[in-house]
Parts: sequence; structure tokens; C-alpha cells
Amino acid sequence: MNPDLNRLQPYPFEKLADLKKGITPHSDNAHIALSIGEPKHQPPGFVLDKLTSSLATAGQYPLTKGSLELRKTIANWLVSRFKLDQNDINPETQVIPVNGTREALFAFAQAIIDRNNNPHILMPNPFYQIYEGAAFLAGATPVFYNTTKDTAYLPDFEAVPESDWKRCQLLYICTPGNPTGAIIPKQQLKALIEKAEQYDFIIASDECYSEIYFDENNPPPGLLEAAKEMGNDSFKRCIVFHSLSKRSNLPGLRSGFVAGDANIIKSFFKYRTYHGCAMPPPTQAASISAWSDEAHVLNNRLLYKTKFNAVLEILSPVLNVTLPDAGFYLWTETPILDTEFSRNLFADQNVTVLPGQFLSRESNNINPGKNHIRMALVATTEETVEAAIRIRQFVEKL
Repeated sequence: MNPDLNRLQPYPFEKLADLKKGITPHSDNAHIALSIGEPKHQPPGFVLDKLTSSLATAGQYPLTKGSLELRKTIANWLVSRFKLDQNDINPETQVIPVNGTREALFAFAQAIIDRNNNPHILMPNPFYQIYEGAAFLAGATPVFYNTTKDTAYLPDFEAVPESDWKRCQLLYICTPGNPTGAIIPKQQLKALIEKAEQYDFIIASDECYSEIYFDENNPPPGLLEAAKEMGNDSFKRCIVFHSLSKRSNLPGLRSGFVAGDANIIKSFFKYRTYHGCAMPPPTQAASISAWSDEAHVLNNRLLYKTKFNAVLEILSPVLNVTLPDAGFYLWTETPILDTEFSRNLFADQNVTVLPGQFLSRESNNINPGKNHIRMALVATTEETVEAAIRIRQFVEKL
């Protein structure tokens, strides 16, 4: 067996299951889960219709690089969404469809890391656990940069030692962030691109929450947008990851894409050819429909905005909760230890939240997720409001 498998920690939801083990909730109310970021809004019907009407194409082997029509659709979406020029994204050389960005974020590290000379992969803390697992299985050392309340939950890249930058081969960023919802400003993205050139590393920007935001006049900026503005028209060292899971409420479709630097995409495509992970043709057809429509995405944002407004009104008298920059998570401090808060909340109110320390690692003598919880406002408005009422009742009894 690959010995690096032994370096993988239990997934946060395994830790959560252990935390809740043996507890029978006191409440007779139905269970409400705010722990998993699985969208519960209705998937767009026209996308599902396209999926079912295309099932006959399942009798064909798909291309690893996907259909040209899908790649063109993705390129057009990137141009429109991130203020690029029409010819900035070449669908032949700069786009690869992937079966959800989770597998792509993991596979990307396997493809581009040189195992010699103790490579480092830098990643946010708290973080999406795939980054750490990708580092271990690629033979690299994960190096965490903390995102804390003191920095408005944004990374402080100036605090990263030069020794880590010198060994860095890959930098994972997540903007908007999971779990914090913080958006890395465009100027900071530009500074990172300059740093990547200085220290010879690649930036992998996880932008899966980029389409859930609350100010229609200020959508979150992306890495390619920042590169374009600074004259990096080839998006050298820049790779972005996008998904239909959150944007279009299609987590089970397993559809996303990777785009950016053509030279990096070429190497990643070679890896994927052997990896055997081509997107099924019916999924490609459905994905074309989803990426071609913005009306359902706007409606999705409005649903989240309604839920956040309601929940913040309920919880703000008892918890320090604020509207995140983007995304569908509330990342809030707890008045007691986060694991104790989560366990007792489940026992008292039959509501599940995720302890923040399960999403973090000890770094620079702190666990930045400790004494925080992540609440995913993904259920129906009625369920989400009911959960907020129960959480308030629980906190008021502390």
C-alpha cells in the first residue's frame, strides 16, 4: 500500500460523527443539518431535461478534453463573467472539463508536483480537506497560512516565511473562501501572481463559490481577471477551478472545469488521459445548458440572500454573526469550545453544525478554526429559519 495513505487524517464529517456518537437529542423536533455544504435548492429543470434527453449518447466513449461545444461554452462564460477579451481563452488549449472540482483539485497536484527537493504546497487554514490530501499523495509537504478574525479572515501572505516560498511549487487559494466566505481582493491576487513569477510556483484558485454573492454590482474577482489586468494575457502560472455544484445546485452532476495557462493545461491533460476521468456525454450536454444560462443563477443568489437576512436577524442578538462576503456559510465564533458547542447543540436542539477546528490544523501555535462553527445555509428557507431559532434558544440557555 502507498504509505502516504497513512498520513491522511479522518475527514471532518468522520470526526463529527464520532463527536455525536451515543447522543440521543432531547428534542422531538426533526433533525436539521447545517454541517454539509450540499445545496438543497431545486436544480434547474431545463438542465435536467437536457441530461435525460441526451442519455442515448452514453453509448459513446467521451473525449478526455470534452466536446468542443462544451469548451467553447465555458470559454464564453469566463470571458463574460471575468471581463476578458473574446480571444483570451482558447477552448482548444486552455480549458478542460472535469468531473467536479474535488477530483480536479486533488489530481492537479499529482500532475504538477516534482517530488524532488522537498516540495511545499501552501494552502489556507481553515481549508478544504482535499488540498492537504492532495499534498500528501503527491509527496509534498502541506504548509498552512492562517486566515483569522484579525485579518478579516483573509490570508496574510506577507507572514509566510521566504523559506516556504522558495520551496513552494503550488499555492492553493480559495476565493470566496470555504468556510469563511472572505474574498481575496484583486490587488492581492495580482501580488500573488508576481510572487509566483518570483519564486517559480503555480497558483490553483478554487473559485467554486464565486457565483454566490450579495451585491449584484460587485461580483467576486477571479484570478484570470487579475492576471488580465496586469498584462498577463497568457495567464502564466494561473489555473482556476469552477463548478456547477454550488452555482447551479447540481452537486450530483459532478461537473466543473479547469482553465488557464495553456502549458500547464497541456501537462494536466496528459495526466488525465491516463487517469481515465472523461466527463460522460450526457453530463457534457447538461453542462452546456447550465453554463449558458444566468437567470437561474441570479434566482439562486436571491434565495441565499433571503435566508441570510432572516438568519442574521435571529442570531445577531446572541452570536457575533455578520453577512459573509460571499458563499453560503456562516462562520462564527462560539461562546464555548466549538466541539462542545456543536455536541451540546445537537443534544439539545437536534441541529448539526460543524466545529471549526475540524476544518483546520495547528499552525503557528494556533488552530484558527477553534472556537468557531460553520453553518451551511443550504436547506429550505423554512428549515434554515427553524434551525436559527433553535440555535438562538440553545445559546440563550448557556
